[in-house]
Amino acid sequence: MALQCGIVGLPNVGKSTLFNALTSGKALAANYPFATKDPNVGIITVPDARLDKLAELVIPQRTVPTTVEIVDIAGLIKGASKGEGLGNQFLANIREVDAIVHVVRCFDDDNVVHVDGDVNPVRDKEIIDFELGLKDLETVEKRMDKVARAAKAGNKEELRNLEILTAVKKHLESGKPARELLAEMDEDGKILIAKELSLLTAKPTLYVCNVDESSALTGNTHSEVLRKAVANEDAEVILICAGIEAQIAEMDSAEEREEFLEMMGLKEPGKNLLIRHCYSLLNLITYFTAGEKEVRAWTVRKGAKAPEAAGVIHSDFEKGFIRAEVIKYDDFLRYGSEAKVKEAGKMAVEGKEYVVTDGDIMHFRFNV
Repeated sequence: MALQCGIVGLPNVGKSTLFNALTSGKALAANYPFATKDPNVGIITVPDARLDKLAELVIPQRTVPTTVEIVDIAGLIKGASKGEGLGNQFLANIREVDAIVHVVRCFDDDNVVHVDGDVNPVRDKEIIDFELGLKDLETVEKRMDKVARAAKAGNKEELRNLEILTAVKKHLESGKPARELLAEMDEDGKILIAKELSLLTAKPTLYVCNVDESSALTGNTHSEVLRKAVANEDAEVILICAGIEAQIAEMDSAEEREEFLEMMGLKEPGKNLLIRHCYSLLNLITYFTAGEKEVRAWTVRKGAKAPEAAGVIHSDFEKGFIRAEVIKYDDFLRYGSEAKVKEAGKMAVEGKEYVVTDGDIMHFRFNV
């Protein structure tokens, strides 16, 4: 399944620098607003030590990791919901992504112009929230007009939709993101808010505090203020120094990157952290297929059953699903090969109701 995360934020907060570092892309990073006008799309290979270990044991012809698409969306400003600063175009780009990576400037640097004059992460975050909320309110009100007419005619489904929309409208008018309502909604409400309307503030959100090098491990006053401000939101917060990530991206060898990370006191690149949090936000897990031709990682939603996982590979696999042969990752490591796992009686044969777990190694039997 294709996972797409959109990087948003005010101009000059480090979005494009981070995008380039994450994807080794070439988005224009300049010290003035609207250096980026069109969404840049890059693909990140998802690092997974389990995939590497499986490849060592199986020695396949090729190893294929799963990937994440990152969209660098040009900086929003006040009035974006009304079209200011090409706002409508930017907001349309955000509507297409699965999750929002909201980059907030949490560093002081007189050489980097701030669009509002000074560094204030909470204000910056609220500007983006306000613009996204206004656009969502517009979307909800348009849908309410349509639904209300059908509800008057006694359509029970539309009466229920009107009830949901009224609650969402009230919530948005209070300045809160729609995602806070999702946990309280039944399945119909969730589908209407997140899928049918594709509300911007209903999207899972990861706040990235772009800090200076000295604050990459511990954070700073700016990041702490932001963390407290979003404590009651259904969102996650991480620290990344875009400058460090840019340096890592320029290094040619794994050894050089490892030495640099050790020198900076970091266990891994910020890219790894960001991807893991995006997976967590979207309730995604990874399963593997392993054979002589290919060892490959696949992404599936948490809670997915075997036929759905098979469908990620090909729709025919899901349509004609018969059974799944499943090996737990730890068992594969312990015995070293599929043949030895079978000899030990550790390969399970599962049917349509089997719920896939993170790290499963699967082989599907199907008939179309």
